[in-house]
Amino acid sequence: MAVETKFVVVRKGEEKMTFASKKEADAHDKLLDLAEAFTDWLLQSEMQMDETQAENLGLYLAEQKEAVQHILRTSKLPELNAAPATDKIESDADTAGSKKIRAVKAA
Repeated sequence: MAVETKFVVVRKGEEKMTFASKKEADAHDKLLDLAEAFTDWLLQSEMQMDETQAENLGLYLAEQKEAVQHILRTSKLPELNAAPATDKIESDADTAGSKKIRAVKAA
């Protein structure tokens, strides 16, 4: 029998994602922290949006953190050929050995 180590990101008692490495799990947890901060900030704004819209936008902004930082620094859109960080994580998982467990969304 094989023994596998899995790292599970749990938020508010709910399993969000499962990862093969602690580094990937920590990175996803930080992404969720950033998304939560963006969501709270959006809900405090004077814009008319419901909580679901704020959560979706907060998660999108967190996932696009590098692009947001680039826009804030330069007041210009990043070049289209720059790969977002989420693609890098997926490609790293794809190129890893077959013994690694890929991240899967919890139901």
